[in-house]
Amino acid sequence: MNTASTTQEKREEKPRIGIYEVEGILHVCGPDYIYRVADALSNETRIQILRHVYKKEVDVGDISKLIKQSKANASAQIKKLENAGLIKTIYKPGQRGVKKVCTSDIREIRIYLECEEQA
Repeated sequence: MNTASTTQEKREEKPRIGIYEVEGILHVCGPDYIYRVADALSNETRIQILRHVYKKEVDVGDISKLIKQSKANASAQIKKLENAGLIKTIYKPGQRGVKKVCTSDIREIRIYLECEEQA
């Protein structure tokens, strides 16, 4: 089989509808999903958070200090990023209970205007 035609066939495959991550690349396809990601990225504070948690784990308390906002406001900003698939949150044991920790491996975002049809 010709390698050039195989590469071209792969390029012609349309991405599926939704938000999904593959090897550090966030793929976004479909109007509602594009709006969700664009909205999450449209705020300087959320961009600051995203840059700060890239390739490391940071708890909400540290994020609230970074952005100079309350933990409640920081959590709201984090939730928006999480809903857009831009960060992941996990709960870890803390000094008094559990603490919410955020991280992201997203290094690139691809937005597609044409998606694979849903069956």
